[in-house]
Amino acid sequence: MDSASRLAKVRARLDLPTVRRAAGLLDGRHRSIFTGHGQDFDDQVEYRPGDDVKDIDWKSSARAGHPIIRRFVRESNLAMVLAVDTGHSMGATARSGEPKAAVALFAADVVAYLARARGDLVALVAGDAGRMVQMPGRGGTAHLETLLRVVEGALTLDAPPSDLGRVLERVLTSTRRSLVVVLTDEARPAAADEEALRRLRARHEVMVIAVADALPTERGIGPTADVDGAAPLPAFLRDDPALHAEALAVTGQRRAAVAARLRRLGIGHVVVSGEDDVVDGLVDLLERQRHARR
Repeated sequence: MDSASRLAKVRARLDLPTVRRAAGLLDGRHRSIFTGHGQDFDDQVEYRPGDDVKDIDWKSSARAGHPIIRRFVRESNLAMVLAVDTGHSMGATARSGEPKAAVALFAADVVAYLARARGDLVALVAGDAGRMVQMPGRGGTAHLETLLRVVEGALTLDAPPSDLGRVLERVLTSTRRSLVVVLTDEARPAAADEEALRRLRARHEVMVIAVADALPTERGIGPTADVDGAAPLPAFLRDDPALHAEALAVTGQRRAAVAARLRRLGIGHVVVSGEDDVVDGLVDLLERQRHARR
């Protein structure tokens, strides 16, 4: 895919109501970084779908006969950090059959697109057991396109093993309170990452977008092999119903353990199976986090 126009391509895949809703929910996520709204009152306008219902002025709405919201002047230059796991497991296959790298990159595209629409500053920390790339928080299309090209170039099957803890530790060196969006796979964050996550959550707002792994026993996936170099799984095992049931159970247990870990830390997360799940998954995550703050 031509990475020179990633933001234009993601815009073509999003309809306006979806963008407005996601951007409005992201506004609410940013507000939680500060005390109260963290914004100055501007004026009152008619409510439109996608606006935050918490901004409705009920007295003014009763007088007008239709919903009216209080509009605030947005905080400018809010900070966001994309924390990307670039280990070789991210170059494997997603549950949808697509490359996990493509799914993770599309998630980064969507987050960057929404951040650009807000005028936010976006920083990058991307790494694994052998590499670490860091870009400072800046705004503007050129910066975001460069950032996304860096992520695209790092998500390869021949990358070193994952080390999400190393990425989280590097994010901890950032002193500005930010919204940290972690992109990884469904096996992470692991138990070993819990202390780094706890410290990160104490200083920043954190959300996790995880890409689901393909099951080697899933029909239609085709021949599969472990990313660590194991031999391909024989066809007679791929078609074994008992083995498939066992794979589903193990995957479910692993996903539940990660969800419980993040829930204890107060970190919202979503698992996506493919590119088609990313936008709805992100909106659902932001919606759940908005309700949790009420």
